[in-house]
Amino acid sequence: MTEYLKRIEEILERIELEEADALGRLSQAVADVICGDGIVHVFGCGHSHLAALDTFYRAGGLACVSPVLDVDLMLHDGAAKSSRMEKMSGIAAEVFRRHGVNKGDLFVVISASGKNAAPVEMLRAAKAAGVTTAAVASSAYRPFGGVLLDEADIPVDCKVPHGDAVIDVGDAKMGGLSTYASLFILNSALIEGAKKALARGVTPPIYTSGNVEGGTAKNVALEERYFGRVKHL
Repeated sequence: MTEYLKRIEEILERIELEEADALGRLSQAVADVICGDGIVHVFGCGHSHLAALDTFYRAGGLACVSPVLDVDLMLHDGAAKSSRMEKMSGIAAEVFRRHGVNKGDLFVVISASGKNAAPVEMLRAAKAAGVTTAAVASSAYRPFGGVLLDEADIPVDCKVPHGDAVIDVGDAKMGGLSTYASLFILNSALIEGAKKALARGVTPPIYTSGNVEGGTAKNVALEERYFGRVKHL
């Protein structure tokens, strides 16, 4: 437990110190979306989609976040299938078309390796549509074909080592870091973006826990505002 905690703390501290400028740019883009009544779209395949889910429809989360989810690229309907389909060219464009992305929105792609077809082509589809793009990926994969950081308007290096897992267990490794790193980056940018929007005089649309007094009523109002714009509401 102590060893794993240390490795998690180390990578989060590196992100805070080394990616401050990139996170500042990403939070500024989030603020622009909030002030322009746009949507922050978040896409990831496999375990990378967990970051999108964590920022969607939850207490303390922005209501203008739309996770780009496709069952064939997630894990619950066939993990092995998902892993193979992520590497297939041609899937991303159709998924992108179904999510109603507009100019003035922000599109964030999360992929630790930044090399597989679906996340790379998703980023390219967003760029072709004239949407500001951000990538959360690791520079450790650049020698292995990772191109996502080089193609995004706002690249954020998540610092994950090649192979992700960091704790030696015999001849293997356990304890991946990519989920922690991605969540820290994404939530930090969304929180700071909301603060920047508020400083501009625009109240950010933030969900409240449905388990506190008045929370459900506030959330229903936000749901009505974003129905039809956030696909999975």
